Parts: sequence; structure tokens; C-alpha cells
Amino acid sequence: MTEPDTPTRILAAADELFGEIGYDGVSVRDIAERAGVNKALVFYHFGSKDELFARILDRYYTEHQRALERAFEADLPVRERLHRVMDAYIDYISENRHYPRLVQRLVAGSGAHMAPIKDNLGALFQSTVEALEDIAPTAGPYSARHFFVTFSGAVINYFTYAPVLAPVWGGDPLSDEGIDERRAHLHWLVDAMLGGMRPPG
Repeated sequence: MTEPDTPTRILAAADELFGEIGYDGVSVRDIAERAGVNKALVFYHFGSKDELFARILDRYYTEHQRALERAFEADLPVRERLHRVMDAYIDYISENRHYPRLVQRLVAGSGAHMAPIKDNLGALFQSTVEALEDIAPTAGPYSARHFFVTFSGAVINYFTYAPVLAPVWGGDPLSDEGIDERRAHLHWLVDAMLGGMRPPG
């Protein structure tokens, strides 16, 4: 197997540390040590800790949006399309488990690095609104904006609470079986919400 190149190792190390500790608690030296490189190489490839962090955020959001857009674009009835979207959402977060912790730390923190979060959240929100435009009003309790928040939280919070759920549930919520069970629950939630939605007009 080919050894990852230096920028890839630095990105992976930074991703892990930012997800585990948060932006403020991580130094360039920490990243270099985790990556097994000289600190100067972090600056050489990425310029600064801020630029490295922005690169990680941009990559997460770009890949996340692409995954959801592919699911939204499927030529299927709304119910099946939204099942695909929920599958794409849970699969992406399952494969990128540092991502939700990273974003939640930023949102709960001092407000630094909020601009890329707002920009990317807006793009994801708009995709949801467009996908539901035939069945959801533009405002009120049945609107797409509530649908968006409900399902974002239903996926992301599952992964952020999993470590404390494990002893309570008596099993690992992030095992393959646990994620399959969560997926089935999200499909049920989609069906229940669609059944109660009022068409616009």
C-alpha cells in the first residue's frame, strides 16, 4: 500500500485533532506531531492553522452537499427520494464522524469560522426547500425549514450522543446494527412527517 503524501497526512491529523479537541485547543505543533512531520511542513503546505482549518471545513461541506444533491436529484416519488436523502445523510456522517463534532464546537463557541458554516448551511437548506416545494409551504410549522432542522438534528445528534448512549442502551449505537436501526427509524420519521404535511396553497 502506498504511504499517504505529506499534505494528506497533515489534513488527516488536523481533522482528527480538531474533531477530538476543538480548534482552539490544537496547535500547529500538535498537528505536525500527529502527522509525523516537521512543523515547518504544515506552514509550507497550508500557510497557517486557519487556512488548514478552512480547507477541512470546505472539504466536509462540499462532499456533504454533493452527497445530498445526488440523492435529491433521483427521479423518484417524494417519499422514496427523501428516504434516499436520509440514507445519504446518515452514510456521510457515519463515514466522517469528526465532522458533526467539529461544526457543533464552532457553533457553540466564540463565533470564529462561522462564515463558511452559514454559507454552506444555506446551500443545504436551499436544496431541501427546492426538493419539498410541491408539498411544503414556505412558512409555518409544516414548512421545509422545519423539516430541514428536524432531520439535520435527527442525524447529527445521534452521532454526537452515541458515546453516552452506549452504556444506557447496553450496546454500541454506532455499530452496523445500530446504524441500520437508526436508518429504519429515520425512514419511519420521513413517512410520518410527510403524512402530516399540508400542501402549499
